[in-house]
Amino acid sequence: MKKRLLNNKKLRLRRFIDDISTHTPFTKMLFLLVFLWLLFSSGLYYFESLTEGASITSFGEALYWGVAAFSTAGIADTPKSSVAQLLGGVWIVIGSAMFFGTIVATITTYFMRPMQRPHKKIIETIEYNLEQMNDLTVEELDLLKETVDTLIVHVEQLKEKQSRNKVAK
Repeated sequence: MKKRLLNNKKLRLRRFIDDISTHTPFTKMLFLLVFLWLLFSSGLYYFESLTEGASITSFGEALYWGVAAFSTAGIADTPKSSVAQLLGGVWIVIGSAMFFGTIVATITTYFMRPMQRPHKKIIETIEYNLEQMNDLTVEELDLLKETVDTLIVHVEQLKEKQSRNKVAK
């Protein structure tokens, strides 16, 4: 029984990760954010490497600066060259908006999906009831059986209708 519950939890976690990666902008935005971070950090490093007395002297420091800047941590060194400062300022605005925007968009999209897909709510309810089967009364189990029987009949009717449509074409 414990193994079944563990497998069920793993399945739910996998579904959650699949939902996040396929039905929200998270993956696309993450790739875009990483690409822009590398691009802006490279530009910053290039312009700082041309400047005497620059505080950012390696590509690793430029990468660190890029993360500190877009996450609004406030712990990044200030670039010395004016072009690097301009580039850094643009990165702070774009990176921050994308970073926090990605988080907000992902959460909003994830929690709005059940409203767009009511059948997911039905499946979750059935799964929950199956997990709670030992706590259900005989009357609740009978109602669950009737509901499942009706569902099976409905699925069979849909399959028949689809096969007739395929034959007709």
